[in-house]
Order: sequence, then structure tokens, then C-alpha cells
Amino acid sequence: MKHFPSPSAAEIRQFRPNQYLVQPGETPHAYLKLVEGWACRFRLLTDGRRQITALFLPGEYCEPQWGLGQAPRQPIVALTTVRAYSEPMSDTGASALVLQALVTMLDRQNEWIVSLGRKSATERLAGLFCDLFDRMKAAGLTYGNQCAMPLTQIDIADIGGLTSVHVNRVLQGLRKHRVMDLRSKWLSIQNMEALRRLALLPAGLTQTAA
Repeated sequence: MKHFPSPSAAEIRQFRPNQYLVQPGETPHAYLKLVEGWACRFRLLTDGRRQITALFLPGEYCEPQWGLGQAPRQPIVALTTVRAYSEPMSDTGASALVLQALVTMLDRQNEWIVSLGRKSATERLAGLFCDLFDRMKAAGLTYGNQCAMPLTQIDIADIGGLTSVHVNRVLQGLRKHRVMDLRSKWLSIQNMEALRRLALLPAGLTQTAA
């Protein structure tokens, strides 16, 4: 069984794209807080199909429930180059922030269950893009109405429980109606209120997606 190091103070760890931040059964001794890059948690079915069950963006903690002694049950992999603080679980200053992160994560997962269970593909992806833009904005990483968005269409399909062909069709529709655009790994929101309406979100509220 692998273990994280037990650092006496926060330190920076770096991960390459497709490198695992953690694998199931490992015993984490530190929280990981992303400084740069995107990562995801996922589950592979026996036939090779993948469901992405959570996204972790800059400024966010990976799996805050580790502090409750829960070992990882699903792997976390870097989608891009990732730099993350490794913060000791004994750091009481970090603990309050981690608890808040845990509440946010649970809310996000609950909303995404509703989205997967009841929303159409367009509603689902509109909510995803609203959420990603809002989270990047909270991290100070938006530029006007744009932000980096390194997810591939396959990644988006694996988040939304769709095929990549279906994702492409939805993106074309959103682009055609000048609501948003996704090109060269950049997300451009042209009409946020319209996008929120498509996602069935009240004006000004955030969709807490995966």
C-alpha cells in the first residue's frame, strides 16, 4: 500500500498530465490543494467506460473527506500539469477551510446527481459550463467573459454521461445561438443569463456541478 509523505509543513507537489495524484486504498497523510491545473476523480466500468465523478480546479482541495479518515475509493488523475500544496492534516488552520470545502463538495455532488438524473443534455452541459466559469472566477482566473477550459469533448462526455458525438452536437447548438463558445481550450461565455436559463438555474445562482 502506498502512502503520501507526512510533511511537517505545506510543500508543493507536481504532477504530469495523466499522472495519478492518488489511487484507491492509499492512506493520505496530507490534504492536496491545487495551485495550478485541473484534476478529476473517476470510475472505470469493467467494459472500459469511464464516469468522471468530480473535478478539482485551481484553489480547491482534493477530497476534503480524507481528514475524516476515509481512504480514497476512486483514483484522482491530473488532466493537465498540476501543482498542489500538500498540507498536513494536523494543521488546524487548514482544517476549517477543509470543512468548508467538504460542505461545498457535497452540495456540488448532490446537484450533479439531479442534473444527471433529470436534465436534458443541453441543460446538463449548460449547468456544467456555468459552474466551471464561476469556479474559475472565484479563483481569479477569468478574463472578462473567458477562462481556460482544458477539458476535451471526451472528458465532457464522461462528466455528463453522454457520448462525444452528443457533446459535439450540444456545443454546436450553444455556439449557433451565441450563448457560449469553446475553442482552443478556452471557454467564452457570450450570454451568461441565457446559459443559466438553459441550465434551469435561477438568475445569479451557481450550478454546483461535478
